[in-house]
Amino acid sequence: MNSLLYVIAVILIIGWAIGFFFTTVGSLIHILLVIAVIALLLGIIRRPTAV
Repeated sequence: MNSLLYVIAVILIIGWAIGFFFTTVGSLIHILLVIAVIALLLGIIRRPTAV
């Protein structure tokens, strides 16, 4: 499940970068970045720690 979150985050970051540099859509592009950051944070928080 964690790798799926990272894949989704990477796709959203790439989409944000493309949208930010090539179009002017407005706040929708920044929402993609926020969702990607949340997905990365959830992946880090939910990662099992090996002891």
